[in-house]
Amino acid sequence: MTPDETLVELAGGGDASAREELFRRHFAVAYRVAYRLLGHEQDAMDAVQDGFLKAAVHLSDFDGRSGFRTWLLRVVTNSALDSGRKRKRNKILRLEDGMEQSAGATTFDDPTRGLRAEDLRAALNAALARLSTETRATFVLFAEAGLSYKEIAEAQALPVGTVMSRLHYARHKLQEYLADIDY
Repeated sequence: MTPDETLVELAGGGDASAREELFRRHFAVAYRVAYRLLGHEQDAMDAVQDGFLKAAVHLSDFDGRSGFRTWLLRVVTNSALDSGRKRKRNKILRLEDGMEQSAGATTFDDPTRGLRAEDLRAALNAALARLSTETRATFVLFAEAGLSYKEIAEAQALPVGTVMSRLHYARHKLQEYLADIDY
């Protein structure tokens, strides 16, 4: 597999297939991040498209100090947050959307298990929605995109200590909000 850095160089030189490969490679994680921030499928798609368009136009601004994926997720996150502010939507998050289910995931020995899982998802969605936009964005980049503290710091132009603090706060608040859930 061609490294992102090589594809960035080729795309910067006008190679459309290299540019397409870069965006294809990172579409799924970009969509998941945008969806978790916006809570609406079409809004997430719009934010990803907007982010990818901005990234393509400003590809020459990518300086390689961070990984391309980190840079691209910063652009997409900013597009999603801008979109959310513009639309002032209620940020309802559904964890089950956009997730693949294995064949065995649809069969339950306990008929109430599905209902309990649905209740837990709803409670978690509500808890995530209670976090500030900044804290939720940091948490989503960590939990959903799998970025390291350093990558999140680069993506959000924050010190690593602030990222760590936000993640600690998010975990604490989510535990607090979900303390009474019986799962």
